[in-house]
Amino acid sequence: MLTEATGIWKVVLSILFFPLFFQNEFFSFAWGVGEPWPLRLVKWLFLLPAVLAFLLACWVTMASLITIPIRQNRSAFVTGLLITWWDLGRSVFAFWGGAFRFVFYLAAALLAVLKLIVIGVWAVLQDFILFPFRVVKNLGENVTKAGVPWIAVFLTLIWAVLEAAIFTYVTTPVVIDTFSNMTGNELGEASIRIPLFIFMLFIVLGSYAVLSTWTEAVQSKNVAAIVKISVIEAVTMFVEVVFLYREFVDSLVPWFAQHTSGDFELGIFGILLIASLAWFGIRGISWFLFASHGTPTLMAVLRGSGIRVPGNATVQKDTPATTLIGALWDAVKGDINFVQKKGDEVLGAFIIPPLQVMASAINFLTLLVTSEHLFRLPFKSMEEVMNSKVVLHSVGQVRIDAHKSPEAR
Repeated sequence: MLTEATGIWKVVLSILFFPLFFQNEFFSFAWGVGEPWPLRLVKWLFLLPAVLAFLLACWVTMASLITIPIRQNRSAFVTGLLITWWDLGRSVFAFWGGAFRFVFYLAAALLAVLKLIVIGVWAVLQDFILFPFRVVKNLGENVTKAGVPWIAVFLTLIWAVLEAAIFTYVTTPVVIDTFSNMTGNELGEASIRIPLFIFMLFIVLGSYAVLSTWTEAVQSKNVAAIVKISVIEAVTMFVEVVFLYREFVDSLVPWFAQHTSGDFELGIFGILLIASLAWFGIRGISWFLFASHGTPTLMAVLRGSGIRVPGNATVQKDTPATTLIGALWDAVKGDINFVQKKGDEVLGAFIIPPLQVMASAINFLTLLVTSEHLFRLPFKSMEEVMNSKVVLHSVGQVRIDAHKSPEAR
């Protein structure tokens, strides 16, 4: 059409359709015709959006200039057109610079994630390495301050197990002989020692329980309870001395005879006397050393009455053994907003620059139709990119305002 026109019409048509003089060359260069694929891909990413927006802006600008004579606010429209070109140029350069910004933000985010992983792995390794030391430290702090006497409890249990094992070893032959005579069959030691050990363990723990109850009755000065528990304690002592400690002393008789030229006769009363003294000595030593504190705690646990902590005990906050992992997790939870912000920055650096180029091109079209910009550029965050409903509402509101009279506005 331009080649057929002549004279003034050729000049007018050349001005109106001036993008035809360069749009094919621009588009071919941006499309990368005949160039290698890597270079073509780079042009598609960085040049093609800007070239398409520029060509669209040129055509819309010419259409807008034609409509200037029929518009009301001509000066405002021309100013808006110039501002739209300014927004397009700024958006194109921001699009090119945004690529470097995206690479920078992405590298910073990857380094932050890598740093978090390295610190997390190091914290986990430190926790595993230092875990035994923290456990020992916590136990040491617990046992050195007023509170539950756990050491006494453990020593009481260990002593009860040790005493039950000794009595099991000493009384096993007697028990085997007794059951063999009752049943007429030979019984093996393995089938007797385990239930006998459990029985002896309950006997020893029950003995300490009776002694603890008797001590509480004496402290409360309850005469009736003292008499009742004293009778039970006497019976308990009789059972242990006759059936347990006597066997233990009997096993020592050959040792006494070996050191008295073989003419040593201890007698039943001597055996019972030594067994009674052994009972008093063992019970007294173990009671005053640890059982007086460990037995009441065990009984409180068995009764379900709760462990009574002394009134002067200081409340100690439990320090978790895995302190570094806990601190790391708290830091991660506290930095969730920071991580989300950085993620939005990376996403915005990737999406906002091309969206600004598209928005500036769309602003040319809306300026032509409604004399208003649809988007306010530049976009600074993803929140400023409106969704479709907001865009449609904005377009409808612009149309309503355009049909209002100046007084109504």
